[in-house]
Amino acid sequence: MKTIMQFKNLSFIAILLAVYSCSNSKGGQTGMAGQVREYNVVSLQPQDITLYKDYPTTLQGSQTVEIRPRVAGYIEEIMVDEGDLVKKGQVLFRLNANDLQAQVRSAEAQVKVAEAQVSTAKINVDKTQPLVDKNIISEFELESAKTALASAEAQLANANANVANAKANLGYTLITSPTNGIIGNFPYRVGSLVSSTITQPLTTVSNTANMYAYFSMNETEFLTMTQDLEGASTKQKLENLPAVDLVLPTSAIYANKGKVETASGIVDQTTGAINIRASFYNPEGVLRSGSSGAVRIPQHYTNAIIIPQKATVEIQNKHFAYTVNEENKVVNTLIEVVTGNLKDSYIVTSGLKAGDKVVLEGISSLRDGTEIKPKVETQQAIDSNSSNQ
Repeated sequence: MKTIMQFKNLSFIAILLAVYSCSNSKGGQTGMAGQVREYNVVSLQPQDITLYKDYPTTLQGSQTVEIRPRVAGYIEEIMVDEGDLVKKGQVLFRLNANDLQAQVRSAEAQVKVAEAQVSTAKINVDKTQPLVDKNIISEFELESAKTALASAEAQLANANANVANAKANLGYTLITSPTNGIIGNFPYRVGSLVSSTITQPLTTVSNTANMYAYFSMNETEFLTMTQDLEGASTKQKLENLPAVDLVLPTSAIYANKGKVETASGIVDQTTGAINIRASFYNPEGVLRSGSSGAVRIPQHYTNAIIIPQKATVEIQNKHFAYTVNEENKVVNTLIEVVTGNLKDSYIVTSGLKAGDKVVLEGISSLRDGTEIKPKVETQQAIDSNSSNQ
């Protein structure tokens, strides 16, 4: 009987040890010696930061003009080269003017004929007037003479108009630039016969002193960008946007800041995008029509909560982080973030607040409710200007 009782007591103790072991293992991750594991934790502190986002863009000069001839003729001389910077009124092409010069001479000769006819008609009127006054001839003869004079004067006026028209056409053989800008390509060369009906223009002149950068962003981004700006209308809100940068194809930043000027009033139903235009001053002609790049728009955040990307996990387009509660147990927390030019961090828009403690690394081994030993680190301020795109 005593032996049986001793066996029962030993069994009971074994059960208690097993229960204790199980309950202890539920309390958190332990090492071989039963210690709770230590994790690096950061205490979140708000900070002011400017986030940048790049939007692909295509550049166009503020004015691009097609150069076409107004009269027919053979190209006799090209006065500029492709890509030249030209001034308003500068001669670009000279057409053969022989035919038009002949037309001017012919029109001038017709003026002389008309002038002679006017002189003859005036003499006739002057001669007829005294005879009518003396009742030698009828009043009808005087009226006929005056009518002939008026007709001759009309013919003279028409001849003068023909001269002016012929001289104007002669002037059109010198094709000038209507604006300051950069010359485009030449589809026609010296000796080509051109006219006002040609399919392609002689060239184009792009006024690039002020460049337009066209880009688009989705409706949500646009509303987020403008919602806190002052102004009753979209145009007024855009006027209060900060200056923007132009990122060149070389990844360099263009020297002159730009300004967002307009946004289309229609959202593209296919893409959900809004077309936007920014302008950049281009006095040196560095920017050219048709060039590509990216418009970099800054967005300033005050008292932003920033979290390292390595402290988050993304599941089905949702971001999660492990926060540490007062019992040193981790809580799997859903957060919303925005990304931009920060190299390895996110700006948190919801889910976290100042003072929250977030596990920095090793989060793949954690489960909701796991007890840890937090090793708190001080969060370093982030300089957005030094972050990569």
